[in-house]
Amino acid sequence: MRFFEKAMQHKDAPATITMDKSGANKAAIDELAASRNIPIVIRQVKYLNNVVEQEHRAVKRVTKPMMGFKSFLSAKNVLAGIELMHMIRKGQLRIAGSKQMSFADQFYALAGQIRPV
Repeated sequence: MRFFEKAMQHKDAPATITMDKSGANKAAIDELAASRNIPIVIRQVKYLNNVVEQEHRAVKRVTKPMMGFKSFLSAKNVLAGIELMHMIRKGQLRIAGSKQMSFADQFYALAGQIRPV
């Protein structure tokens, strides 16, 4: 319950939550949604949760040696950077001329720097 309250302090309430068959998590979300009068759809489908977990496997591999995060803000910043690197690697970053740039050049272009050739 406390985790969901902290998470919702920094962001708006989600419209849909996908989770495993954990009864404790469902009860906490139901109670939180009822207290705030917000409709949250909870999807407890085994296979949908597996897709979500597989998508975060690479993030878990990178963050495990970090020994956790001290705050939601630091977690948000680190995870945003990791997801950005995955987007660059998959070719999902949309900036002018990104098709001709290397991954490193795309990263530096976001920072507003031009790498010497």
